[in-house]
Amino acid sequence: MFMTRWETWTRPSWNAMNQLHNEVNRLFERWDGNQYDVPVFPPVNLFEDEEGYRLEAEVPGLDLSDLEITVTGPNQLKIKGERKAIGPEKGVPHRQERSFGSFARVLTLPAVIDADKVEAKLEHGVLHVKLPKHEQAKPRKIVVKA
Repeated sequence: MFMTRWETWTRPSWNAMNQLHNEVNRLFERWDGNQYDVPVFPPVNLFEDEEGYRLEAEVPGLDLSDLEITVTGPNQLKIKGERKAIGPEKGVPHRQERSFGSFARVLTLPAVIDADKVEAKLEHGVLHVKLPKHEQAKPRKIVVKA
């Protein structure tokens, strides 16, 4: 008598795994729960040159009184503020994409900055911050002697 081994579980093929992967992706694409895709506010751009860093942050609708900028460590900058709600106080909003309330953002810079020389200005809803590098963090040219 010839006997064969009975297996209750068979190995899935790569095709079946890809199909399952695609179905799960489609499921999450249909689900429009934006709770995990929260944008960071304020959005910033950070540029570096020999002298230091230049930061640009988009803060539309905010005044200087709404913002607080502090150097919290040798290489950390904190931007804190509050966006006040504007618009009709009565009625049901059909769409509300702009968030309101307090915000805080801490940025760690690659080098030590000179906190006494930091300058900030607000122009047309864009915050410009100059962050000069500390003298110790600036590159120094070494003279090679023969």
